[in-house]
Amino acid sequence: MEETPDYKDENKNEVPEIKVEAKAEIKPEPMKEKISTNFLSTKLWLKILTVLYFAAIIMAFMIIGKAPKKKGVFEKNDFSKVMSLSKKDGIGIITISGVVYQNAPKNIFERRASRISTKIKKMSEKKNVKAILIDINSPGGTVAAVQDIYSAIIRAKKKTKKPFVARMGDVAASGGYYIAAACDKIISHPGSITGSIGVIMSAGNYEGLMKKIGFKTEVIKSGKFKDIGSGSRQMTQEEKDILQSMIDDSYSQFLEAISKGRNMPLEVLKPLADGRVYTGRQAYEVKLVDILGDFQDAVDLAGEMGKIGKDPKIIKVRESLDDIFSLLSVKTGIFSAPSAERFFSGPKLEYRWEGF
Repeated sequence: MEETPDYKDENKNEVPEIKVEAKAEIKPEPMKEKISTNFLSTKLWLKILTVLYFAAIIMAFMIIGKAPKKKGVFEKNDFSKVMSLSKKDGIGIITISGVVYQNAPKNIFERRASRISTKIKKMSEKKNVKAILIDINSPGGTVAAVQDIYSAIIRAKKKTKKPFVARMGDVAASGGYYIAAACDKIISHPGSITGSIGVIMSAGNYEGLMKKIGFKTEVIKSGKFKDIGSGSRQMTQEEKDILQSMIDDSYSQFLEAISKGRNMPLEVLKPLADGRVYTGRQAYEVKLVDILGDFQDAVDLAGEMGKIGKDPKIIKVRESLDDIFSLLSVKTGIFSAPSAERFFSGPKLEYRWEGF
């Protein structure tokens, strides 16, 4: 290191400027190569530890499997049974809760028929599922959505020859009963609400409100019935007759499905199908329900029909987040506030109990 003073101090008031020159050679460390080497080393150790971990688990199960088997505890020490536990025969459970609609619902608390139908198909195709329990807590829904689920059950029964049992919860009315009728047996609590066999179409009319606020709609249509059911005006009698014919046809389909599913003559069924609701015990007395019992009774019945005995293993489909919220909605009612959208969305054919 050299110091070279440079004095230009004519007035002797300036501070001398000192120039410092530093010469040093810094050799950068090969950091990139070092990090890469450390990473590869860590990765190798992780692989070794993973292999050792799984080897330890396998050895532990082998030791358990070779342990002395005492009488009465064979199931606990049998390694093969532990490994095949998930494949044990059982009954599948499909839950239907809340109002059922086709395709994507307007909110997450309504059931999508397509999703339920897919669950029924997948569950029925599982080899270790010997019977299926449809757990219903629903007032029904739109006509097409309910028929979608009904058809999925009929199709699964025909293809797999597996028995189906319907269990009624708080409510299995209208479309809920329609779905139950597709099953081989129906079991209900004495106090469940069921029945409401029929079709309904509700259409809101806000013509008076529009007049009060000075709002008017102009409709240009290709035919006089094109805006049938519009809430902006009163229906004509001719329009009511057309919609009534749709109701009658859908009602006829409802009766045919129940008559076929329950093996009940139409002349016996029709007097019961005037839209009234029944308790489970009343429904049992008129043969709309086969057995009175609780959830465990339904599980036992499904097990016996599947030839695996009472108290079978229960196999469930993994529930999604909206399934959980729907169940909360039905059980607590905290998410079940009436929606104004239903009033303004126009009429739709529904197998639905309006009291839910």
